[in-house]
Amino acid sequence: LGSGVAHFERALAQAAAAHPTRVAFIHGYDEALAHLIEAGADIFLMPSRFEPCGLNQMYSMIYGTPPVVYRTGGLADTVTQVTFDEAGGELEGTGFLFERADSEALLAAVTDALACWRDPSRWRQLQRNGMQQDFSWSTRSRAYLALYRQLLKPARSGESST
Repeated sequence: LGSGVAHFERALAQAAAAHPTRVAFIHGYDEALAHLIEAGADIFLMPSRFEPCGLNQMYSMIYGTPPVVYRTGGLADTVTQVTFDEAGGELEGTGFLFERADSEALLAAVTDALACWRDPSRWRQLQRNGMQQDFSWSTRSRAYLALYRQLLKPARSGESST
């Protein structure tokens, strides 16, 4: 679902035509359908090279669809890299991040995501981690308020106030 770079649109349309039972491509945008796709997907790929905020990675986590994202902007601010402590058996993180904006780094992150997906207990923990995130304005507003209060505190004696 979507639109953008013409050669990607053509490639997706061709893949859908060649594999109609496995690939679908709908040119355009439909918000309700976009949410259904994110909620029903196993993994959400968002390899944006520039993303000042990003909402879709947050939607996908809340829906239990772990994201694979390029570490940039709002994606890096909201998605935490999956780690697994073999000794303690603890899985932490909410998705898979990659550092270089190239196909090899994306493929490595997808490979990591698929390896996690193959272990149902780890995958369920990853989904729960994402679903427990709180991206609400009430949480964000408290953080902003705490920051503003910190900035308004008078300078300690001996420090210059600028």
